[in-house]
Amino acid sequence: MKNDITRRDALALGVSAAALAATGASAQSAIKAADVPAPKFAIEKGASLRMLRPVRFVQADEDVFRANCAKFTKETGVEVKVDFVGWEDINQQTAVTSNSGAGPDIIIGFSDAPHIYVDKLVELTDVADYLGKKYGGWQNLAKAYGKKAKSDAWIGLPFGATAGPLIYRKSILKSVGFDKAPEDLAGFLDLCQKLQKAGKPAGFALGNAVGDGNGFADWMLWSHNASLLDEEGNVTINSKETIAALNYVKQLYPTFIAGTPSWNDVSNNRAYSSQEIALTANGVSLYFSLKNDPATKAIAEDSEHQLLPKFLAPISPMSGLTLNAMLFKHSQYPNASKALLTYLMEKDQYEPWLNANSGYWSQPLGSYADAKVWTEDPKVAIFKNTMNSNYYAGYKGPISTATGAVRADYVTVQMFAAVATGASTPEAAAAEAEQRAKRYFRRQTR
Repeated sequence: MKNDITRRDALALGVSAAALAATGASAQSAIKAADVPAPKFAIEKGASLRMLRPVRFVQADEDVFRANCAKFTKETGVEVKVDFVGWEDINQQTAVTSNSGAGPDIIIGFSDAPHIYVDKLVELTDVADYLGKKYGGWQNLAKAYGKKAKSDAWIGLPFGATAGPLIYRKSILKSVGFDKAPEDLAGFLDLCQKLQKAGKPAGFALGNAVGDGNGFADWMLWSHNASLLDEEGNVTINSKETIAALNYVKQLYPTFIAGTPSWNDVSNNRAYSSQEIALTANGVSLYFSLKNDPATKAIAEDSEHQLLPKFLAPISPMSGLTLNAMLFKHSQYPNASKALLTYLMEKDQYEPWLNANSGYWSQPLGSYADAKVWTEDPKVAIFKNTMNSNYYAGYKGPISTATGAVRADYVTVQMFAAVATGASTPEAAAAEAEQRAKRYFRRQTR
């Protein structure tokens, strides 16, 4: 099979300029790499690989990713099949793969997924150590999600993270008396109340959305200095700080557009693009899509990003939903799999992919902070340091199978949704969340 993609073919397929760079077009680069010997993986004879990963929100993500895999096939002879699945489906399909001991060799899941399936995974320390030494070291979130808790063993290989800062319509905020979103609780509530009265409300996901639902719940908890666990790993979700966060969301929810308890990860994109809401939190994909559509370019020009307000926390408690690759023990071709993962993270492949995403995924390795994507558009620069965050799923405790399971079961999201909709009191919802979380931790210790 011929794997070369000509410029004409690429344009016909809608592939971006960055995808062309990934398939061989020349490009200037500021990325500097240390001279570190690459690990040599003895690729198994007749190897072919299957990879599963979340669907793209920016088309060029998929274009360049597929092009890079095609390059690997051309250079090694190893066929690579990549399937893209919905964000809500990736957890379920990973569980099926883990339980059945069959399926994709590699799954790129989210954030703490490797910690759920750690006993089924091939260690990736050799790959991670090489890449870390060569490309300026791994950033905070990468180390948190990539390494097994209290260990230097890498069980996942983080590819990047997407943050969910605020995005808002500048003109609409100004029309109700605000230049930006306030950093204090009372001020932010006042803003949302005024937006609601103006007919351009806020909207934040309270449904089982992998990115947006968990992101909103995390923000509300952490901005009130609440957390699922303490540093020793004790469940602390039922706390006065959590109760305060729940009471705040109870006040905030009536200002939202109707329907947010059923929102998934595309719902707020649609509501913002159709000008039904003037304020939400989202990755760069929303701004990117608005900017590149002539019909909505004016909305993009009137939009601004802002770090999530810190409220009571010392800094903005914004984490990042992280793409995290897992290599399963059932794979017949672990060396070919490691070679592919290493190849995709090398400069010649990774930098064009990073740039093509227009800031949607931010880098896990220090050297890639010099990529041109972070200087091309001031409205995108806010995403550059996403993986430097000290906040993570399972904060403040050690990441484990149980913390991953609590997140996959949307325990904190459903806690907030129950209070917002009046189905539960803050006290009852926090107590139920505590009981649900503790069940997972009891299973982990058996």
